[in-house]
Amino acid sequence: MKRFGILLCITLMIVSFPVFAESASLIDFSLLTADADIDGDGTNEENQRTIINFADKAGTSFTEDEKQFMQTSLAIANWEVELASSSRTVNNQGHSYVLPAPVKQDASQYGGDTVLGARIHFPTDPFASYAIIRPPFEIPAYQPIDEADLYGSMFDTFGVVKNVGVLKSLSVNVLGRNFPNGLGIMLKDQNNVEKIIFMNYLEFDGWKTLTWNNPNYITDVRNREIKKYPLYPKAAPFYKLTGIVVYKDAVQEGGDFVTYIRDLSITYDKAVQTLESDIDDEALWGILGAREETRRTAEFERLGARQVLRYLERQKMHIEEEEE
Repeated sequence: MKRFGILLCITLMIVSFPVFAESASLIDFSLLTADADIDGDGTNEENQRTIINFADKAGTSFTEDEKQFMQTSLAIANWEVELASSSRTVNNQGHSYVLPAPVKQDASQYGGDTVLGARIHFPTDPFASYAIIRPPFEIPAYQPIDEADLYGSMFDTFGVVKNVGVLKSLSVNVLGRNFPNGLGIMLKDQNNVEKIIFMNYLEFDGWKTLTWNNPNYITDVRNREIKKYPLYPKAAPFYKLTGIVVYKDAVQEGGDFVTYIRDLSITYDKAVQTLESDIDDEALWGILGAREETRRTAEFERLGARQVLRYLERQKMHIEEEEE
């Protein structure tokens, strides 16, 4: 009887104890410095870890020499600012861009790191607006490091976190300059559903960690709705970063806005405890491989078409500069 009482107490403690969630880096801009020279001019323009080659989407009218330059990556300088349509004048858009920002070596935080610096030129007229800091392409969730690695992705923790069940919290390390603007994070899940999470206002000076805590997250497992996730051939749920939003209220002063972002991280419950199995389902059926190949092809078609047009525009600009 005494032993039963002890076991009952242990069981109650386990059931009532808070659920431990996983933590992962969603994206770390200090790891997205330019470290690859793809055009041979002696200057690093791309981030080696996240380079995407879209030459096979360019068609047959380009030479092999031209195609070797049709690459891009998540290097900080490639990120861009997209203003709201009502604010997208030539002047406002021309003064809204992203640069890699080196932190001083003797800084109290993140000394020697390179972070994302953003300048946004909002309209001075008294109306609400926003701007989205976007990656140079929609980060692929299904791009393997090599063809033998169908479950991995070269962008895991570089904009994508896999096997996410319930999102507990989202954090961003940002340096403010006392602007009253708001900050939001755009995430997309495996069902292609996009959500914007409002983090807080940037009315502070220096580095600060802004954290959003999911108000619907239940820590006591006794109050949770127990749910089983179907396994193979269902792909593990994920979240990926699609943008960082900066808001301007109608009563706020417009003009230039500057901020710096180092990294984003999430805390979450796993959708599935383990992906290991006694039988290699994928080797037997190949369902996920075929499905993910279709998604990768669709993602690269969109990326390739856009990047090829940009490449052509840069070539025209280059010719015009030489003729002057």
